[in-house]
Amino acid sequence: MEQTRRMLILRAVVEDYIRSQEPVGSSALTRKHHLGVSSATVRNDMAALEDMGYLIQPHTSAGRIPTELGYRYFVDRLSTVMTLSPAQKRAIGAFLNGSVSLQDTLQRSARLLASITGQVAVISSPALSKSVLRHMELVPLATETLLLVVITDTGSVVQHTLRVDSPPDPSLLDYFTRKVNESSQGLSLSEAAMEVRGLALAPEFSALRPLADGLAITFASMAEDEQATDMYMAGTSRLAHQQSLNELAPLFDALEEQVVIMRLMSSLSEESNDVGVAIGSETHTPGLLNASVVSSGYGHSFSSNRTDGGTGSEGSAQASRGPDLRGQKAQGYAGDRAQPGIHKVDTGHIQASEPSGVAVQATGASAGQSPSPDKPVAFVGSIGPTHMDYAATMTAVRAVARYLTALISPTGEEG
Repeated sequence: MEQTRRMLILRAVVEDYIRSQEPVGSSALTRKHHLGVSSATVRNDMAALEDMGYLIQPHTSAGRIPTELGYRYFVDRLSTVMTLSPAQKRAIGAFLNGSVSLQDTLQRSARLLASITGQVAVISSPALSKSVLRHMELVPLATETLLLVVITDTGSVVQHTLRVDSPPDPSLLDYFTRKVNESSQGLSLSEAAMEVRGLALAPEFSALRPLADGLAITFASMAEDEQATDMYMAGTSRLAHQQSLNELAPLFDALEEQVVIMRLMSSLSEESNDVGVAIGSETHTPGLLNASVVSSGYGHSFSSNRTDGGTGSEGSAQASRGPDLRGQKAQGYAGDRAQPGIHKVDTGHIQASEPSGVAVQATGASAGQSPSPDKPVAFVGSIGPTHMDYAATMTAVRAVARYLTALISPTGEEG
């Protein structure tokens, strides 16, 4: 009974400190919460919690504040994520629905998340190594140069130039492109590379063998490039207005190390089935010792397990919203790949929400495959002080992750 009461007091201290950012005293705690005991008992329990490492007293005769251990206990016992109203769900859809591409959607999502939390929002684009091929095009640019445009199941659009010794026959090039799409649609890029190597051996494509070899090498390189992921960040200026610059200097230094941040959030999202939280030293990042990181993965990577002998066929799931990149002209892809960066926003406070029936037209797996979801293809995260509002931040991160999962999911699932 005594232990249960102490944990209730700990929870109350954490909630009050998150709200006020001022040390919490026993008298104030007794006054605000119906604990059923005297102020003296609360004071003794707070002293016991301090001895246990959950609280600390920054100054003599001052109230107490949570330690990293106290925050961890609090977060681990957040039983449910906040419920969102239909109006809140519509707010996120209204803000994101005007997106014209996946990159635009990710930028908007970062701004939205930063606006909701008042913290730094970080969102990664889907990793090519976890994506599958939806469509590819080979477009002649010059006498000895072709533009390769690759569209993945997650909506990513990647461009690459291929050099050829002489201009290929247009009709043969069109036929080769069609065969690549037929055999490789729904495969991972590494599997697509193997399919293209097989096509290169066909007598009918002997004239295109150097091109086919180059295409296979390019597919394989894309599949192996773990760093080919953009990171979209927002909210640093907003956070700077709320915290002391001296306190934020280590955090800003850490944010400069984008590879470290991406590795941390990716690992956190993959280890958690829903929303992962790392507090202070748990981040194993010196610049984040006074910060907390909340992250959730979005999308699902699929293993194809092909049994169709290498012949793919189209399958699609019709859906309601989101950028459908198929059918765009090749020149429309140019410049579509946005650069990661920090963007200041002034959109006001928008409540977090979950997607409602959001999905896009997406190509399903090829015939003979049995897709199985593996790890998320990317992450959504928020970085802020250890006294952040964990419940609200976790809700917001989860909501944006579910929206993005629905956006790029072949089945339109909300994850």
